[in-house]
Amino acid sequence: MNYSNFRLPLAWLTVGAMMLAPPIIPAAMSPMLAGVLFIWLLGIIFWSAFGVVHEAEEIAEILGEPFGTLVLTLSIVVIEVALISAVMLSSKAVPTLGRDTMFAVLMIVLNGVVGLGLLIGGLRHHQQSFNLQGASAYLVVTIPLAVIALVLPNFTTSSSGGTLSSTQAALFSLLTIALYGIFLWLQTGRHRGFFQAAGSMAPDASHLPHGAKPGSLKRRIALLLLSILPIVILSKSLAKLLDAGIEALAAPTALGGIIIAMIVFTPEGISALRAVAANQLTRAINLCLGAAASTLGLTVPAVLVIGLISDQNVVLGLSSANMVLLSATLVLNGITFSGARTTMLEGAVHLSLFAVFLILVFSR
Repeated sequence: MNYSNFRLPLAWLTVGAMMLAPPIIPAAMSPMLAGVLFIWLLGIIFWSAFGVVHEAEEIAEILGEPFGTLVLTLSIVVIEVALISAVMLSSKAVPTLGRDTMFAVLMIVLNGVVGLGLLIGGLRHHQQSFNLQGASAYLVVTIPLAVIALVLPNFTTSSSGGTLSSTQAALFSLLTIALYGIFLWLQTGRHRGFFQAAGSMAPDASHLPHGAKPGSLKRRIALLLLSILPIVILSKSLAKLLDAGIEALAAPTALGGIIIAMIVFTPEGISALRAVAANQLTRAINLCLGAAASTLGLTVPAVLVIGLISDQNVVLGLSSANMVLLSATLVLNGITFSGARTTMLEGAVHLSLFAVFLILVFSR
């Protein structure tokens, strides 16, 4: 039985039930009921995220690279922004949520998924090659955006506590969007070949490639949107339960950002690992490094704008320990993707940094 056929109906039935049900007030619910509801919503959102990945992969087959992975990463970032917005606009302010989520995404993608992927690829294929120009382009954008968003706020003098002034937040948002927009323009235009595997041919723009039927692209886009919408709608309800659960368990506040990052990027991470196993390292790099670049390029402005509109404090600056970890991660990725081939050794080192990240979450 193909259970994926039930994904969309079940997701939308859940949306309908949540809209008809009384508003969720975790304090008025029994712990067991709140736990069951949280697990149900988490499962539906997680399953829907896999549906987003599936539809994006189908679109990728039609459009070819880099449009395929670009559609997937942008869809995932939309989900990420929706989840962060839902928590930020809830009754309890969480000023560090955007920072914690973005940092968790960078650690999960640049160390966890990249490390596991290189380890799997090394075991199966010994050495793997990729398009060096594309990886370099991603890192050229990611490194300054990461430093501007997560390090620089700790050293500005117009505001304190890792925050930005209103003027800085507005100008940095515009700068970030402009830089990422230029990157997208080059990625989908004159430098498109940087993000394709060596020897691959770009699809002919005059017709749909791979024998796709004329209506297949529109159908896939419609299914993609129908898969994303339940996640966006249900995110507010999940956010209330997540916030209450972290408070009740006295868990680290950074755990909320990690959970959101895992919800959003686990399906994409699995897609990247599948590409590595199939010896498609360029596609895997497009997914991983593209996720990091799009998270910084789009989530940072979204979080800052939400903070300005809702008059909330948005803390972006990382702690000293996490700044060291971020610096090591960016340097390591620069070294890993400085040659045209990768081995298991790089994978093991990336996974070591990911383990350090997890240890620091629960102990300081």
